[in-house]
Amino acid sequence: MTWSPSQYTLFEQQRNRPIFDLLARVPGEPRRIVDLGCGPGNSTELLRHRFPDAEVIGIDSSPEMVEAAWRRLPGVRFEVGDIANWDDGRPYDLIFANASFQWVSGHEVLLPRLMKKLNPGGSLAVQVPDNLEEPSHVLMREVAADPRWAGKLSKQPRDLALRREAGWYLRLLQQQAEQVDVWRTTYYHPLKRGPSDVVEWFKSTGLRPFLQPLDENEQAEFLRRYLAAVTSSYPPAEDGSSLLAFPRLFFVATCR
Repeated sequence: MTWSPSQYTLFEQQRNRPIFDLLARVPGEPRRIVDLGCGPGNSTELLRHRFPDAEVIGIDSSPEMVEAAWRRLPGVRFEVGDIANWDDGRPYDLIFANASFQWVSGHEVLLPRLMKKLNPGGSLAVQVPDNLEEPSHVLMREVAADPRWAGKLSKQPRDLALRREAGWYLRLLQQQAEQVDVWRTTYYHPLKRGPSDVVEWFKSTGLRPFLQPLDENEQAEFLRRYLAAVTSSYPPAEDGSSLLAFPRLFFVATCR
């Protein structure tokens, strides 16, 4: 099951809000920037607007996303690569990662390694979704426990262990950085088509590990059951819309 740029960008305006907030806390004027997990290039485009004189490159593990990013920004260098072992041998002034580190294990190793790739005064700026205990994700796990596909899904890696709480990131990064800024924001997104939009939102992200091992019929039934569960937790208002609460964790670590 490949990543779908078109599915991801259905809600691009809402997905861009945390990017703006993260960019607002980046200090200085970085000259060389890498966008780790650039997706279809929406974050890279905002980086280019914020720092027009900087060299910006984008890295993503999905060839489909990299192709979409290149079509959006043909003058920018994009590469297919794995964040977990990415290292092009060059130092950077800003390593930017918006909504990508939740897919990567070993943050205790990854973050110190990335900090060492920064020039003096450079920053690591990261945002990760912090929504695993929101109804959207609790319900995914409940539907996945159904006996008809539980066997296929039992061995699938979960991102529960890949994310840490704010204090853990603060303590780790304080060992590497001169200044660390950590904060959490909950965004409230009115979704016009109600619960069906909640499903569409997560089809491009959180639902992927659950859907990927299933065949076409099982995927359809999984989504049907998930929609029914989501409808009770995100009931539509009189205008048909549902309000999606989406907490996100941010940190910016600036090196010595």
